[in-house]
Parts: sequence; structure tokens; C-alpha cells
Amino acid sequence: MLVLLPPSEGKAPSGRGAPLKLDSLSLPGLTEARQAVLEELVELCAGDPGENEKAREVLGLSEGLRGEIAKNAELRTAGARPAGEIYTGVLYDALDLASLDPAAKRRAKRWLLVFSGLWGAVRVGDRIPSYRCSMGVKLPALGALAAYWRAPLASVMPEAAGDGLVLDLRSSAYAAAWKPKGEVAERTATVRVLHSQMVDGVEKRSVVSHFNKATKGRIVRGLLTSGAEPKNPAALVDALRDLGYVVEAEPPAKAGRAWALDVVVTEIH
Repeated sequence: MLVLLPPSEGKAPSGRGAPLKLDSLSLPGLTEARQAVLEELVELCAGDPGENEKAREVLGLSEGLRGEIAKNAELRTAGARPAGEIYTGVLYDALDLASLDPAAKRRAKRWLLVFSGLWGAVRVGDRIPSYRCSMGVKLPALGALAAYWRAPLASVMPEAAGDGLVLDLRSSAYAAAWKPKGEVAERTATVRVLHSQMVDGVEKRSVVSHFNKATKGRIVRGLLTSGAEPKNPAALVDALRDLGYVVEAEPPAKAGRAWALDVVVTEIH
């Protein structure tokens, strides 16, 4: 099974260990593309962050986030730590990788792939520095990163997906960088979390962003800790129901399409 995750805007500080080694990251077919993005990002962010208006505008940073420019300028020399420790935020708080038992941690290193505007995609055990560069960024030379990453990711993702289930939990910006096709799509499932509540005797359903991320984190944690390894979308539906989730799903009407699963919850927490 392969689980595709978005990164988080907020990130933990870089570590104090050895700096980044690009050739040590998973999916080595992305190394050349990673190098190109890294070089342009570091060059863009060089100099005094207080005067670097171009970097602030390109990265979409508020005045209070100017420190992120200096962070990017030091990417080649900053200490690196596992990506699973770098990414924070609602989904990763709910996933809580650090508290998993040893068997679940081993599954996480095999299953989880985090998409990134800077790295393309990394596994949670890959050592990276903290950075700021979303998939929505448009670099002056390389252009829009979602478009830039499509060809490199298309070359490596079918092999990374293997022959098992692909659980796609990415947000739309990151999903734009790689879309499963053909038989890979047929064993891919996307998940939408819906909050159900009764209003004047009528059920109303809505998507709540914060809660959506937290529920997805708990779903992944449940799969990791349960030991369930569903081989296809239909088996995933059964596994999620075994974990206590209300899941609505129908097989896609056409070949070459992913399954779309709705997880319906009545409590927000």
C-alpha cells in the first residue's frame, strides 16, 4: 500500500545533524529535478531577508514570515532530520508518528509518501531540512511547481505505487503534480471527510478543512496500527469500516478512474 499525503505549511526547525544529501532521498529518479528547484530557491532567497521583496512575493509570505526566506537560503548547510519529524500541522498531529509502536513505524516508512513543492515527494524517513516552498509557488525560471513536477513524477510514481492500493489523501494543489492513470488509477482511492449534522430535522453535510485534515491523520494512524493491509479500494472500505468509520463508496463508472470514498462523521474534534 502507498499513502499519498500533503506536506504542512508549518514545519519543525531543521536538525543539528548532517546537512541534506540529495542522493540519499527516496525516488532517486527525482534527484535532478530536486537539484534544479533547490538551486533556484536558494538563489532566490539569498541576501538580506528584510530587503528581499522578490522572494517574499514569490513565496507568498506575509511580513511576519520573512524569517522563512533566511531558512531557504541556508538549505544546503542546515541540519537535516526525518521528514516525518519536519512536517507538523493538523494532519501530522493526529497521525502522531512518534508515538507509533515499532511495527507501525516500519509500515509508515514503507507506506507514506509526502508530496512537496521542493522535493517532489519524500518518504517520512528521508532526512530533509526545514523549508518553505509550497506546490502553488511559481519560481521565476522553473515556473509553476505543480506543472514542473508533472513529468518527473510521472516517470517514478508508477513504480513507487507498485501493484497494490494507492490511498490518495493529498490536497488539490499537490494532487495536480501527479494524477494516477490507467490501472494505477483503478486501484487508487481518494477520501473526502464529511461532517453530518441534523438541522431542523434535515441532514446537512459539509466539508470542514481543519477537521478534514485531522480525520485523515487518524485514518492513516488507524491503518498503520491495525496491521490491516488492504490490497484494493474495496478492501480499504472494509478496513475503514472495521476501524469504526462510516464509509460511503461506489466503484467508478468507467475504467481507468479512481474510487472516491466519503467518510461521514457526526462529531468534530
